[in-house]
Amino acid sequence: MVKYSFTTSISYANLVLMRVAIVIPCYKAKAHILSVINKIPLRIEKIYVIDDACPEQTGKWLQSQTNDLRVELVFLKSNQGVGGATIEGLKAAYKNGYEIVIKIDADDQMDSRLIPAFIEPIESGNADYVKGNRFFSPRSLEGMPLVRIMGNAGLSFLSKLATGYWNIMDPTNGFFAIHKDILPFLDLDKVEKRYFFESDLLFRLGAIRALVLDVPTWSRYGDEKSNLSIITALFEFPGKLVIRTWKRFFYRYFLRDVNIGTFFFMAGVLLTGFGMVFGAYHWIDSYQQGHVTSSGTVMLAALPFLLGVQMLLSALLYDVSSVPTSPIHPSLSKLLGDERAI
Repeated sequence: MVKYSFTTSISYANLVLMRVAIVIPCYKAKAHILSVINKIPLRIEKIYVIDDACPEQTGKWLQSQTNDLRVELVFLKSNQGVGGATIEGLKAAYKNGYEIVIKIDADDQMDSRLIPAFIEPIESGNADYVKGNRFFSPRSLEGMPLVRIMGNAGLSFLSKLATGYWNIMDPTNGFFAIHKDILPFLDLDKVEKRYFFESDLLFRLGAIRALVLDVPTWSRYGDEKSNLSIITALFEFPGKLVIRTWKRFFYRYFLRDVNIGTFFFMAGVLLTGFGMVFGAYHWIDSYQQGHVTSSGTVMLAALPFLLGVQMLLSALLYDVSSVPTSPIHPSLSKLLGDERAI
């Protein structure tokens, strides 16, 4: 295991400190949960431990193992998955007025010394959602299984397309912090409940144009076992991300706004499609008839296709340049006034 030294120079002198809660979804993590709780800094006011119908009865066991008054146990009657358990914790924290909610896993892979770095960007009004990024430095990947590195890297590009956050990496990272005023606009009851939770959450954050920032993190890998099947993720995630990509483009460039990106996208699809269909038709016809296609016909197929590709690249460049740059929670705080139910 690689050892890191971490010191924070964050100063709260000019900040109004926000109330912070942590949510820990718990399933088959009895061996590590107590260590996780004991490392959480005193700055955190509340620790919600969500027993996700854990077969090890971690919640009941924890009641007799910790005297930390910050800990509040939430027992789910049926297993909801990491997403479902996290959502229950987010709702509990929102209901009790905590302004920043941090989610951390129960397997002790995430370094709690990094928690201040997740709080500060939101507390200073510079972010709506802060997430971990294990790909910031090669050193932070040491100990991570190779198959997980490859799978995560491959899914990251599809996630960028699906969410519009071209400036972030490691979309499946479960270490995150969020401002409470964002939660009512995410329609939490419709967010994926299982392991696609983090990716779906990013998609919904992108739909409301929330500002998302990455924080460099690292993970500790020991004897803990992941409940996520790599094969399942590789088969399920790409399809879901493709669906959300089309949804995002429809919401962003047709339903909510029509802009130059809409023109580039439509022109690109039409020209590329025409070039491919026209070219394929005449190629098949020339093959069947046994004659050579004229150069003019080739140009009529190639030129629209090349122009269409250029248009699609322009649409992509426009999309990349449209990444949100301003947080929305300060304005939402004024609009919401009193608590809004989630």
